[in-house]
Amino acid sequence: MTADTALPVDAGRALPEPRGPVSEAVVSALRSAPGTVDLPAGTGDADPLGEDLQLALYTAYELHYQGFREVDPRWEWEPGLLRLRAAMEEAFLAELRARVPGGDDVDDVLADLLVEPVDGRGVSHFLRDEGRWWHLREYLVHRSIYHHKEADPHALLIPRLRGQAKASLVAVEFDEYGGGRFARMHSKLYADLMDEVGLDDGYLRYLDLVPAAMLATVNMMSLFGLHRALRGAMVGHFAAAEITTAPSAARMAAALERLGVGPRGTTFYTEHIEADAVHEQVLRRDVIGDLLRREPGLAADVVFGVRATELLEERFGEHVLERWRAGRTSLLRPLDG
Repeated sequence: MTADTALPVDAGRALPEPRGPVSEAVVSALRSAPGTVDLPAGTGDADPLGEDLQLALYTAYELHYQGFREVDPRWEWEPGLLRLRAAMEEAFLAELRARVPGGDDVDDVLADLLVEPVDGRGVSHFLRDEGRWWHLREYLVHRSIYHHKEADPHALLIPRLRGQAKASLVAVEFDEYGGGRFARMHSKLYADLMDEVGLDDGYLRYLDLVPAAMLATVNMMSLFGLHRALRGAMVGHFAAAEITTAPSAARMAAALERLGVGPRGTTFYTEHIEADAVHEQVLRRDVIGDLLRREPGLAADVVFGVRATELLEERFGEHVLERWRAGRTSLLRPLDG
């Protein structure tokens, strides 16, 4: 391949705009060389689920993924940043635990997820039945901060499992990464969808527009994935996500078709209808089943991962629908603003 025919290289995402003193400290530090700036050791009175802390945490986690343009990659393991990140994680995790019920009945909590309410009123129901073009585009912007790195947080779980649980998780991840074909990677299919509806498909291009209610759902995945002690919670989260995705994807595919989006755009969701219906069975039977046969003491963590996922998805849905029904943007500012 000559220089003239080489594929364009994405220069990467610039650092985000701070939303308070904690994120200001993180973003400002990342503009300097590692080890030359003193970071705060704690989060002060920052709301664990608020804009400031969630953006600061997302920014710190992104150093483990694609990083940021012109940020020294050595920041990934800089001790001062890791101390601050640990304080943010402690506050976030404590808030999640305080907001969800306990328990260790994995079968019961998964069975609840398998029951679709007959009068569902979630975001995908709204988009399928009455959503307008601007609603759809906003929703795709929200979800882009995960789908641009789809399956990457869950891949962190692979070395933390053993036996059939590991083998089955790898099989699910193989599908998420397109079965070895770049064009079929779910992150690529999502980029195609964004391009099809006239959005910028560049990696994390809309991070500055996405509120904490969405940031928290992705931060939870990174938190669970990066800590071996939370491997049970990550398994629970992944199972919850796969169980609920297939019916939601069917509603989203219907919404896209109703709004005139063609096959290139709808493929992302139609792919998930069939794939995730299979994935949820694999996760329940082979991943969770084998994990708990080996480590039965992780049952409460699996339940926590499921319920934390439900909590944050419900908060996100409430945030979006409350604003849409009031005729307002659900982003921090309108897409065209």
